[in-house]
Amino acid sequence: MHALCVSGGALIAGLLVWCGVTVAPAQAQDAPFITPSADTDVLYEVTSPTGDAVMKQRMRWQVSSLRQRLDPENSPVFMITSWPDHTLTVVDEGRKRESVMPAPSQGLTPPGKPAMTGTYARLGGSVVAGEQCTLWRTKDADGHSSDVCYTADGILLQVAQGGQITVRALTVSRTAQPDSVFAVPAGLKTEAPATP
Repeated sequence: MHALCVSGGALIAGLLVWCGVTVAPAQAQDAPFITPSADTDVLYEVTSPTGDAVMKQRMRWQVSSLRQRLDPENSPVFMITSWPDHTLTVVDEGRKRESVMPAPSQGLTPPGKPAMTGTYARLGGSVVAGEQCTLWRTKDADGHSSDVCYTADGILLQVAQGGQITVRALTVSRTAQPDSVFAVPAGLKTEAPATP
């Protein structure tokens, strides 16, 4: 269901919750809550799979509108995902451009509900960014395992793949996120999304 996924200043594959990369049905008692049930502002440190690049990325979430905003550090580009509209808008303020495309997921697990897809195995608990979380092992569509740590209210705090932490929350704030955070600036030129 999650964001999943552009690298180096774009969406982060490691933020599994919004990419929906898992494939098998999950049992309610055997799966984490993977969508925040409170407005949230999280600063993540994201490490490339090879470990040679580290960046910070801010994620803000608004429960009432089911919208997410991702801001890579030191980049004029940010992304807004609207699940009700099923859209991902990439805004490049430096070039004064926007691209709108379908959101990169099949659906959103509602806040306060356990993951509706995927297989999860509970591994234990941890503390990340001063927050308690439960560690879960899950697999992506290609069968690669990831260990993810979610708070009881659905905030992703950490992702590890192959024993390497690729996403880690540095700060977590449960504060109201105003609509203005998710507004696309006026006067941008629309361009077609980039294709691989």
